[in-house]
Formats: sequence, C-alpha cells, structure tokens
Amino acid sequence: MNYITRYWGSVVFILSVIAISSALVAENFFNILPCKMCLYQRYTYYFIIVIFSIFYFFKKTLNLWLYIFIEIAVLYGLFYSIWHVGIEQKLLKGPLDCTGILKKTNSAENLKEQILNQEIINCSDISWVIFGLSGATINVILMLLFLFFNTIFIFKIYNEKEKS
Repeated sequence: MNYITRYWGSVVFILSVIAISSALVAENFFNILPCKMCLYQRYTYYFIIVIFSIFYFFKKTLNLWLYIFIEIAVLYGLFYSIWHVGIEQKLLKGPLDCTGILKKTNSAENLKEQILNQEIINCSDISWVIFGLSGATINVILMLLFLFFNTIFIFKIYNEKEKS
C-alpha cells in the first residue's frame, strides 16, 4: 500500500494522459467527433496533467495540495460525466447547444442563427462503445475510482502530517 500511496499522483497522471490521448486519437484518426459534454469532461484530465507537472517539477515531494487539486478536478469531471450519461440515457436534459433542440422563434433570422450556431454532434448520441459501455460511462467509472482512492490518500497523508 505504501508503494501505491507514494506513486498515486503518477498513476493519476498516467491514466489522465492515456484518457486524453485515447480521446484525441479517436477524434483525429478515427473521426469520432466529441460533443460539447465530451469536451467538458476532458478539462479534468488536462487540469490533472498540468497540476501534476507543476508539482512534479517544482515540489518533488508528496503534497496534500496536489491531492486536493486532483480531488476538485475529479469532482468537476464526475459531475459532467454523470450528466452526460444521464443525457445519453434520456434521463437528463443537456444544455441547449448540446441537445440539438431549437428554441421557438418568429424570426427567420433568429432561426438561421440558431441552426448555424448549433453543435453538429448531439450529446445524446453515443459515438462509440467499448464492452457495452459508452465513453461517458467509462469516464464515470474512472472518475469514481480516482475519487475513491484519492480521498483515501488525502486522509492518509493528512493523518501522517498530523502525527509528525
């Protein structure tokens, strides 16, 4: 357990790099375009990569703040991941620019503007599936694992600091 605790930040960093790399490869090489909710979910991984890099290069020790920042990022990512799964399962509504719904209007110009500004990819459409799970569902599972273990490590590091 001590080995995992010591390298937990690195594990989260590596999994974040793999997640972002997978998304970018799917988008750029397999033309699986992301919806707006997919893009929101990526911010978590970008943030974790940046914050880990900053702590790694400037603070080469286990630091409670790194885990707290990761925790905040994971909560953000979990919020958007769960929301996206809810949209895919038709349980929740997404933002108007994500669901493909046009607002009622009496103006042809307003309608034209809505159509031109609307996202091409509908958030309720599942673009790809692995083992019967959508990308958003896989992201929920990964975020829950991050949240669970990261919370354990926050308490563990905090308790160790309190003892010393």
